[in-house]
Amino acid sequence: MNVVPAPEKLLPKDYATDQEVRWCPGCGDYAILKAMQKTMAEIEADPAKTVFVSGIGCSSRFPYYMETYGFHTIHGRAPAIATGIRLTNPELDVWVITGDGDGTSIGGNHLFHVLRRNVDLQVILFNNEIYGLTKGQASPTSRPGTKSPSTPDGSFDNPVNPSTFALGCGARFVARSIDTALKHLPVVFRRAHENVGASFVEVFQNCIVYNDDVFADFTDKKVAVDNQIFVEHGNPLIYGGEVKRGLRLRPGTVELESVVIGENDVTENDILIHDETNHTMATLLAAMPRPQFPVALGVLYCDPSESYDRVAQSQLDLTKKKKPDDSLNKLLRQGYTWTVQN
Repeated sequence: MNVVPAPEKLLPKDYATDQEVRWCPGCGDYAILKAMQKTMAEIEADPAKTVFVSGIGCSSRFPYYMETYGFHTIHGRAPAIATGIRLTNPELDVWVITGDGDGTSIGGNHLFHVLRRNVDLQVILFNNEIYGLTKGQASPTSRPGTKSPSTPDGSFDNPVNPSTFALGCGARFVARSIDTALKHLPVVFRRAHENVGASFVEVFQNCIVYNDDVFADFTDKKVAVDNQIFVEHGNPLIYGGEVKRGLRLRPGTVELESVVIGENDVTENDILIHDETNHTMATLLAAMPRPQFPVALGVLYCDPSESYDRVAQSQLDLTKKKKPDDSLNKLLRQGYTWTVQN
């Protein structure tokens, strides 16, 4: 009897290509790439059935560095192309890599539709609040006052919040993490992959050249514990180092407030419990302003529903059963047709 050895489990390095990784030294994209390669190994992804699709921008070089299939497409259109891939090849695992400029500016309309349709794929948006590839112009997520080549006197635009945008589009899965959170990122990526439908993950990513330390107020190690809150379904919304703080609803309102546990008769029983199926709670957490509130990280919202591609396939199968003898040739010749003669 022939004994077929079990295939060797792939390691993170097996998902790395032989291409030179060409980002600026110190760019947060390196860490995200490593986290993704680690995730691929953990979920035992089949490289032959995995596709990374990107648009234009620094983040969009990503497919070159993943030992899988990949498409480096056009500006903002990665979600549309990824939708086509998923619909025509439902056995493929599709990931969309985009940036805050690529995804929320020229690609905002495409991002909206892939999320509202709930196509079964994962969208990873790198947010560095700047256009890095084109030399540091203000992007849709740049905060007011940002000085750049396109806003030399400071931006006065009302910035986009990618996570609240995703929630407003009808996304059924929304999560956040940080480029340097090497333990947390793979956890979030795995959760996104487990979700059936469109998963949206915003990653706060540092652009060391054009917008360095823009997130330092909550990512710097000295202040992180007091300015980050890691949300987990079923756990109280508590954060802080020496001073334990928590989030609760302001009495008589649906507004969040940050309170100190142990002061003014506040106990842990007063603190909200995170419910990732609660859309209102997710929106409140995603919209918390800095520095009055911490930045919410983790799975903000997860309430799956039937995916667009599965419904489309079911409808196609039903149509085939109803009209088994139909063909494209027959379809083209039905109704009003003309015969052209010489």
